[in-house]
Amino acid sequence: MINNSILHSCHKEGFSEDEAYGAYKIFFGTLTSESRLRIINLLRAGRRNVSEIIDELDADQTAVSHDLARLKECGFVNVEIDGKYRYYSLNDETIMPLMGLIDKHMAKNCIHILRLRERRE
Repeated sequence: MINNSILHSCHKEGFSEDEAYGAYKIFFGTLTSESRLRIINLLRAGRRNVSEIIDELDADQTAVSHDLARLKECGFVNVEIDGKYRYYSLNDETIMPLMGLIDKHMAKNCIHILRLRERRE
């Protein structure tokens, strides 16, 4: 059953309950990209501009820009313009606490799966 606040938002925007699952897919799809997860984890330590993200992750500028656009579109990051730089930071209200919950869950329920997969290979 979908949460009432999500249903209300969907209905307000003219979407049905079935279509609301599309929003879930977009949200969780954002978390399936390793490069976006790396950016999220980097931003947990504080705001960064694009050049800093590229340097610290040794990543391609185009890929980082695309990832940041997706993270911004889905509300994972906030953007602050300071002079000629755009600084990105995690959404403190929702994403920071969510990442803490994910860390706790992974430590308890998921990390051991890496060992199982290692044995299968």
